[in-house]
Amino acid sequence: MPLPPFAASRALSLGVELELQLVSLSDHDLVSASPDMLMLLHQDPPPGQVVPEITQSMIEVSTGIHHEHGSLLLELQRIRDRLVAVGDRINVGVCGGGTHPFQQWSERRIFDKPRFLEVSALYGYLAKQFTVFGQHVHVGCASGDDALYLLHALSRYVPHFIALSASSPYVQRHDTLFQSSRLNAVNAFPLSGRAPFELSWQGFVDGYFASMERTGIVSSMKDFYWDIRPKPEYGTIELRVCDTPLSVDHAAALAAYLQCLCLHLLERREQLPRESDYLVYGYNRFQACRFGLDGVLVDPRDAVQRPLRNDIADTLARLRTDAHDLGAMAALDHLERVLAGPGDAQRLRDRARQAGCAEAIVDLALQQFRA
Repeated sequence: MPLPPFAASRALSLGVELELQLVSLSDHDLVSASPDMLMLLHQDPPPGQVVPEITQSMIEVSTGIHHEHGSLLLELQRIRDRLVAVGDRINVGVCGGGTHPFQQWSERRIFDKPRFLEVSALYGYLAKQFTVFGQHVHVGCASGDDALYLLHALSRYVPHFIALSASSPYVQRHDTLFQSSRLNAVNAFPLSGRAPFELSWQGFVDGYFASMERTGIVSSMKDFYWDIRPKPEYGTIELRVCDTPLSVDHAAALAAYLQCLCLHLLERREQLPRESDYLVYGYNRFQACRFGLDGVLVDPRDAVQRPLRNDIADTLARLRTDAHDLGAMAALDHLERVLAGPGDAQRLRDRARQAGCAEAIVDLALQQFRA
């Protein structure tokens, strides 16, 4: 079916989705608890929305629409408190982190929902291996053209969000040596990666999407697993590269950082995006996944390599005026503190090494989510 018209949306509005782990409080393994959790939450729902995800060891929470960091953080905290309280009733812990450190994908159960069953039938074992956990951030756009401009202008900053959120160092009890291994699971899907280069919304609809729809491969934007994708029914762009952070405070700060970047890019439009900006996209993305904050970033315009940590620090400094205007100073302060440390992935790795077991990773994640 054709794409819906790009919805009217207040520019720079914010919404957050978090995919969360459901773990047994007895052995810290993933547990197929989403049907029970959703039933209890339906009786006394938290703010926002809670829905199933592809396997029964996951749930996804979504906030309402916000315009500043403070109210977004408050809603995320209220959602968290409700989830923790319900989980405690049935001996289920809720936590962040991009991967569970020792779950076995073959033991996962697909949630009984038509779309999930269709995905499972199409992708086979990849559907169960998709038991990974990410944060998605929606930013409102005044028009489809603005959405595509931001989508491509943000490509340079995608490594920032990967590195700042990286929290998936372990898979099936093995240290992957990656700070974010989650995106390797996403990359297995054929419609992942980056969006095609197009700056006109009508050109995107009539050209690329119409051509893809004629092939029978896609029927809506949900069929694309791009790092950033437009969501015309909401009037937003959706950033999808972040691991689910360990705390809702960190999740809210990342969303506010994206909001500040979008304001900066929209107001200044210093450099129009161009196809050649993607020349180093894959390399920069790999550096952020593999090394996190200690990776390097190659600027696509001047071809200069910079420490990623320094590039993020310089960007945060440039955004101070925008953050002040948006009420996001506390969010940038939070991210500066993150930059001064090793990052969540390294903290999880260090905890596992000190304890000598992967279960310690889950224990730390549970503590951080409740904090």
